[in-house]
Amino acid sequence: MGFTSNTKKTKKVFVIKVGGNIIDDDAKLDSFLRDFAAIKENKILVHGGGKLATSVGEAMGLKQLLIDGRRVTDAETLKVITMVYAGYINKNLVAKLQSLGCNAIGLCGADANIIKAHKRIHPTIDYGYVGDIDHVDTGFFKILFNNNVTPVFAPVTHDENGLLNTNADSIAKEIASAMSQLYHVHLVYCFEKSGVLMEPENDNSTIAQMNEATYLELKNKKIISSGMIPKLDNSFDALKSGVQKVLIGNADKLHDLLTYHSGTAIVHE
Repeated sequence: MGFTSNTKKTKKVFVIKVGGNIIDDDAKLDSFLRDFAAIKENKILVHGGGKLATSVGEAMGLKQLLIDGRRVTDAETLKVITMVYAGYINKNLVAKLQSLGCNAIGLCGADANIIKAHKRIHPTIDYGYVGDIDHVDTGFFKILFNNNVTPVFAPVTHDENGLLNTNADSIAKEIASAMSQLYHVHLVYCFEKSGVLMEPENDNSTIAQMNEATYLELKNKKIISSGMIPKLDNSFDALKSGVQKVLIGNADKLHDLLTYHSGTAIVHE
């Protein structure tokens, strides 16, 4: 199922990823979802939920290993991730959005063959059942939008052999990049911090704008590390792929973030 169009892009689409402590905090999650549901334009929600998956995995005696913010995934961990991400968290978000009058559908990459991926190949690290994305079916999203249905995506994809754990920031970026061929896309990363921070423990040290040169400098100095690395890598890739705006900020301030009154704006120069 594909969709191509030669018409001029006029409609806006928000691709919003939520993760971090927000998923585990009912009050903050409810506040975020109220703001998300109030967005009048077409929107796509991508969610993570790593902390719950980690705690469930540890309770089952599974050792959790993350490298540069990306989870190494063996066969047993993949089962936990699928149950937690595509099961409880995904359907909990969908149910909450329904209560707010936002008609949502919970999906992962395997559903309707929306996102095709391949098992990651790395020269020195075996990430296990981790997927890197090959293709996003934009036509399926158009069908959902035409029926006023908001997709809620769990960070699970697939290849010809089965399911793959896939970084939620990467899924948001790939969806945003693909949709940018058809719409004016704004990609928004929401979590518990106020944005990209100059001092990681000081929430008042938000960097209002960041270009790639500044990012690489702060990364080399170890000021930016861990889970922020894939988020920023994906942000700059998205801009290069045609995404119009990329924002990173606090899920508690989604309205302010979308109106450029808070958070970090990722820019070309």
